[in-house]
Amino acid sequence: MAEPLLRVEKLVRRFGGITATDNVSLDVASGELHAIIGPNGAGKTTLISQLTGHLEPHSGSVSLGGRDITYLPAYRRCALGLARSFQITSLLLDFTAADNVALAAQAHAGTSFRFFANARKEKGLRDAAHAALDRVGLLHRADVVVSRLSHGERRQIELAVALASKPKLLLLDEPMAGLGVTESQGMVKLLQELRKEVSIVLVEHDMPAVFALADRISVLVYGRVIASGDPAEIRANEDVKRAYLGDQHVVTHHG
Repeated sequence: MAEPLLRVEKLVRRFGGITATDNVSLDVASGELHAIIGPNGAGKTTLISQLTGHLEPHSGSVSLGGRDITYLPAYRRCALGLARSFQITSLLLDFTAADNVALAAQAHAGTSFRFFANARKEKGLRDAAHAALDRVGLLHRADVVVSRLSHGERRQIELAVALASKPKLLLLDEPMAGLGVTESQGMVKLLQELRKEVSIVLVEHDMPAVFALADRISVLVYGRVIASGDPAEIRANEDVKRAYLGDQHVVTHHG
């Protein structure tokens, strides 16, 4: 079998007496969309933070493309092809959509953050920003200041910012959070397109979206992976039903 793009083995992270990730192991294959679901407080964001390098595990390992990245800082992981879109939107509100994405492209290119004007003036960065905005369907909003954009549009720009670093693996932390029905449907369609060109780890509470998008799903409860499999296996798993899905109405399509 081919080496997985991402391999997580026996990851442990504690906060005082609480074990937030408890021997978590999972693989993400190249070209796969792997969803991580679970109740609030299950350890999902703690896990993502260890994958990105914002938190160090107490034990266990993380490898990307066969390379051990367990203790690499976040910026080194980004250079190796890991990008994260945050649970809470983290854009520069007083700058345009294109400015935000151009700055991400500038950081990926390794040029200095001398002035915002540099990112605006340099044709290569501007072209990269426009290409990423076009990819998420927001090229027509490139010159709009982010504070004037809707919540859904900001989530799309966050994706464009992540794509500007040309990632191999995209980590998405609740991209549906706060979106209305129409916006959520639009995000699902966008992710269905993006998954054709980049592997994705998706942390999400929107179960119809998860079951519409995921190749595989891992279920995290109290820091432990209690099940991992394709959507049909997860839907039928009695442990998952008891621990998390319960009476949630899970369907095979979104909308």
